[in-house]
Order: sequence, then structure tokens, then C-alpha cells
Amino acid sequence: QVQLVESGGGLVQAGGSLRLSCAASGRTVSNYVMSWFRQPPGKEREFVATINRSGGSTYYADSVKGRFTISRDNAKNTVYLQMNSLKPEDTAVYYCAAGLMFSARRPEEYNYWGQGTQVTVSS
Repeated sequence: QVQLVESGGGLVQAGGSLRLSCAASGRTVSNYVMSWFRQPPGKEREFVATINRSGGSTYYADSVKGRFTISRDNAKNTVYLQMNSLKPEDTAVYYCAAGLMFSARRPEEYNYWGQGTQVTVSS
């Protein structure tokens, strides 16, 4: 079992930055591929970014490429999402998830989820 707790969300103006953190407990997070998803109001949960077990490979949704950076610190059992140049359309609840496949992009492919953290970007 892995427990995931997100933090770092909040209200920010367009063009601003936030850094989300996802702290893991239970099994070591280095055993898992880690990803960030988001769920905008009234919409389905969507993939944002993923990072492999070592941190050497990452992949991003086109909508965030060049603005968001996913990273991990396995010694701290923590995964991060640095979000720059935020836009109002980035407003969503952001979730971290742990899974087994680097190629996984659908929520149902992930084994463990955090409770989410709200990010609101004002125009």
C-alpha cells in the first residue's frame, strides 16, 4: 500500500507559479512510476505529467509542455510539479498517482491516488 498526500495548491494570478508536492508513505515511492493528473470543474480527470522510477525520463501533456516540470526525490519519497506561466485553464484539482507503467496515461491504469489539491488561476 502507498499513501499519497498532495500539498502546495492555492490561488495565483495568471502568469504566476506554484510548486505542488506529493509526499508518499508506506511502500517506497521509488518502486513506482509517478504522475500528476488534474480535474477541471465539470470535466473528466486528465493526464498532466509522468516520471519514471529513477527520474531520468519524463513525459508531458501538450497543454503543459514547456511550462510544467515534474521531478522526484526518492530519498524524501516525494514527487513535485513545478508549474510556471499559469493560465486560467490550468484551474483544477491536481492529483498525484502511483503506477507501474511509464506509458500509462489513463487514470484507471494507476494503483494509488492522493486526495487532491486545488489550484485556481485568476485572469
